[in-house]
Amino acid sequence: MRSALLYTFVVFVLTYTRVAANPLSDKAIKRINSKQKIWTAGRNFPEQTSRKYISNLAGTLKDDTQQNLQLINHPIDLTVELPDSFDPRDKWSKCTSLNEIRDQGACASCWAVAAVAAMTDRYCIFSKEKQQFHFSAEDLISCCETCGLGCVKGLHFAAWEYWTKLGLVSGGNYNSSEGCKPYNTPPGENFETEEMPSSSRIVDISSCKMFCESSYNVKYRNDKRYGDRAYIIERNENQIKIELYFNGPVEGVMEVYTDFLNYKYGVYNYTEGESIGHHSVKILGWGEEHGHKYWLVANTWGKGWGDEGFFKIIRGVNHCGIEDSIVAGEPIIFSLSLKKEVYKF
Repeated sequence: MRSALLYTFVVFVLTYTRVAANPLSDKAIKRINSKQKIWTAGRNFPEQTSRKYISNLAGTLKDDTQQNLQLINHPIDLTVELPDSFDPRDKWSKCTSLNEIRDQGACASCWAVAAVAAMTDRYCIFSKEKQQFHFSAEDLISCCETCGLGCVKGLHFAAWEYWTKLGLVSGGNYNSSEGCKPYNTPPGENFETEEMPSSSRIVDISSCKMFCESSYNVKYRNDKRYGDRAYIIERNENQIKIELYFNGPVEGVMEVYTDFLNYKYGVYNYTEGESIGHHSVKILGWGEEHGHKYWLVANTWGKGWGDEGFFKIIRGVNHCGIEDSIVAGEPIIFSLSLKKEVYKF
């Protein structure tokens, strides 16, 4: 009886310690680095960051229905054209958006921010690097009724479907005054300081405004750009690589654990911590580092996080589910003199 009580007490203490321990503490960062050597943890967020803010960083709803999108299977013989490593910033160097890192701030909008980031890249790529159009996350968050709850989580598949049916207008980042509808949520700034910035409040975007900013001299309906079609990619390393190489970045969803919050560089591999939810990201390319295969990914937590906003994650084993829910699409390029010459499935 005494041993059973002792066992129960030990389990309680260990459980309480795990729950109470701050995953952003210096001790947690040091512990992560002591457990593995393929990636390095460091400070990205203040130790006092609220759990509410952290939970909003992973804002994608798990969607097993995958809407009504077509499943794409590329001819496997296309793998002979694939290099050992691939970075789209080298192949399509004139598409400046490939270098951009967006910041969702305190809004749980990764599902939308990652989607429009990939759409923006693809608009340039499919136009043979001749046109740039910065798709508005704000328009998607506030106007897509089938996508979810805006700043309170959403569906990344629905975002691409909405793009093909109703289109999206242009919009720059927060406080940029660029495009029809710039992003309305303040970024997470100064995360290296001890205090949370006052701008990082929880913002709720609930109303769809079908007009552009007064400084943008284009009507809302005339600013819309559409996707020709949207589709999902089979959960297969080569299928994803073919899609990336021929058509550009895609949107994927990964389960985020608390150790990932502290990622700085290297090839991420889950080490410790609890899940905070599902998070949408933009997958760009692939490579290998010190014998570890990785996907090259752009996050949506600003350039102050990770490796200037980018990260690498183990490739080919569906780590954290990142290869499970890949979605992409083809944009309609508005130009009479430009033919859409892309790889056809």
